Amino acid sequence: MFEQIFKNIDDVLRKEAGCASELDYTEQTSWLLFLKYLDDLEQERSIEAQLTGKPYDFIIEEKFRWSAWAAPKNVDGSPDRDAALIGDDLIEFVDNQLFPYLRGFKQRAANPDTIEYKIGEIFGEIKNKFQSGYSLRDALDFLDELRFKSQKEKHELSHLYEVKIKNMGNAGRNGGEYYTPRPLVRAMIDVLAPKIGERIYDGAVGSAGFLCEAYDYMRQKDLTTSELETLQTKTFYGKEKKSLAYVIAIMNMILHGIDTPNIVHTNTLAENINDIQEKDRFDIILANPPFGGKERAEVQQNFPIKTSETAFLFLQHFIKSLKAGGRAAIVIKNTFLSNSDNASKALRQELLESCNLHTVLDCPSGTFIGAGVKTVVLFFEKGSATRNIWYYQLDPGRNMGKTNPLNDRDLEEFVGLQKDFKDSEKSWGVSVKDIDQDSFDLSVKNPNAPEEAPLRDPEDIIAEIVALDSESADILENIRGML
Repeated sequence: MFEQIFKNIDDVLRKEAGCASELDYTEQTSWLLFLKYLDDLEQERSIEAQLTGKPYDFIIEEKFRWSAWAAPKNVDGSPDRDAALIGDDLIEFVDNQLFPYLRGFKQRAANPDTIEYKIGEIFGEIKNKFQSGYSLRDALDFLDELRFKSQKEKHELSHLYEVKIKNMGNAGRNGGEYYTPRPLVRAMIDVLAPKIGERIYDGAVGSAGFLCEAYDYMRQKDLTTSELETLQTKTFYGKEKKSLAYVIAIMNMILHGIDTPNIVHTNTLAENINDIQEKDRFDIILANPPFGGKERAEVQQNFPIKTSETAFLFLQHFIKSLKAGGRAAIVIKNTFLSNSDNASKALRQELLESCNLHTVLDCPSGTFIGAGVKTVVLFFEKGSATRNIWYYQLDPGRNMGKTNPLNDRDLEEFVGLQKDFKDSEKSWGVSVKDIDQDSFDLSVKNPNAPEEAPLRDPEDIIAEIVALDSESADILENIRGML
């Protein structure tokens, strides 16, 4: 029921001079959605407090509440057009009063785990890009029609927001940083099978797709009130360096039902991994760290294996951040399996010796829209060395792209075979004893793939062409005789 509202908001944003891309559309929709959600949440809590005879202290001062400046109402609930700000007055209020007030929550909050701190963090990192107060007024009017009251409404909004994130991911290279195909995410979660009570972490959280899908996976079961509280507050953790991704992650988790996301806005790689203690470790790590980036020398000093490749530094961080017995599924470019530089070899050796790298999923080209590299997913457990690696070569049987993306059916066979590490035409096992102990090269050709027909001798091909030409000439001569 909300799909048309989202389309209307997108139409407004496309006409707005201050918004130039899908990234801008998602960013501006995100902060507006967040304030609408916050107002609905506060109104709901206020009513609950009244019913129990308890006072309720609003987080947001009355002047800055959505219902005061964005969507004032008459007594009968109809929009109060006279009280609604518009044009330059609206832009002036948002830029010079609302945003400074909201940014101030970061300093006023008791600690970083509170929703007050998250408000200050979000509005300290983004800015209003609406230049026309008339466009902003249109967007506000449309957004005010959205409701966050029921689980059904939140579910629909989370789905529509996911579509926006996907569109942003498909819009180009920068947008693609924030989107991992959800069928791949779900397959990774199916293999790890997280349980209530386990802590799940993504140190390159992006749009929080892994955490949201893990929440949906665990939420399907019948949970007690205590288990639901654990799921809400003590299960999902993430870190994100980029401002836009941080805002999107917060909003995405809220829409999925996690009211106070444990997402920290920080550069994960700035942390020295030798400082990671047992209390900082996690049961499950799911991530698609950025690859192809380059880190400065001072950042590399935080890691025992020095490399400028961002993804390789993240992999070291993830290994160190896993508890003993912890499980991980990490997306990384496939050249990691065979690169011959010292850092790559040392990292592969570290992974094999400190973890059980039990599964490698080889993804085809086009899995990630707009990405120019092939990827693999590494599945491993911390605490025991690798003995055998099971490989699966994903082949959907078609060229993938925007109009032909990866789907859940494409990964059903992988998930099914992986449970028992079964061999097939697409899967096979390799003993670590058979891996070169100098290079630790993990790239292995599929020994079970059907053999291709041998190439024919050129002379045979030419002879067949001559014979076919002769047959064609005879047929044409017969037709000529019939005329």
